[in-house]
Amino acid sequence: MRLVSLHLHELSTPKSFQIGCRYMTSVPQTMANNSGKKLIRIDVSSDSVCPWCLVGKRNLDKAIALSKERFDFEIKWHPFFVIPSMPKEGINKREFYKQKFGSRAEQIGARMTEVFRGIGLEYNLDGLTGNTLDSHRLIYFAGQQGLDKQHNLVEELFLGYFTQAKYIGDQEFLVQCANRAGVEGAAEFLADPNNGVEEVNAELKKYSKHITGVPHYVINGKHQLSGGQPPDAFLRAFQVAAN
Repeated sequence: MRLVSLHLHELSTPKSFQIGCRYMTSVPQTMANNSGKKLIRIDVSSDSVCPWCLVGKRNLDKAIALSKERFDFEIKWHPFFVIPSMPKEGINKREFYKQKFGSRAEQIGARMTEVFRGIGLEYNLDGLTGNTLDSHRLIYFAGQQGLDKQHNLVEELFLGYFTQAKYIGDQEFLVQCANRAGVEGAAEFLADPNNGVEEVNAELKKYSKHITGVPHYVINGKHQLSGGQPPDAFLRAFQVAAN
């Protein structure tokens, strides 16, 4: 099925929200399920160290809460690597941003602090950043136990990394997030570095090969949204996808 991007006249999305993290299948259309509601399926490509992915998730959750009387939702999270070459051992977050963005680093940090406060969170630039493969392996593993658990795990990972200065490559932190999300067997799964790697690479190829930034959403297999969209943009997208 050909993917079709939603046009601006359908979404009227403010330009300020056309922002995401970038450096560098065929699914059924909307259908009625057993509840009698139409099903909205959302495939999200995301990286665990992309702040706009957390902003987008919070706004998506708001839109879903406002639409739950009309639609049922199925949300699946798929991997994307903002910077694939990031080291596994981690590097100082503030220093990395200074190296990456130069004189703009402070301005970008201030902007994200403002955006996070708008969704009720405090943006924390302390701690380490680094390779996100283990987080994507865990997100895949959580999805095998249920999409609700996967969705909750993604939230825990985002909150830990962006608001509590937790390191996304720390397996102890990852297991703690899994426990809070109700994911069982995370420590054993992560202990073998080969577990989930093949599946993560397959999902990268299937869902993220042709995109250049995240967050990226595909709704019912054909409607696309990108960036930290506001709730209204998702609401309009649900309506278009349901028609």
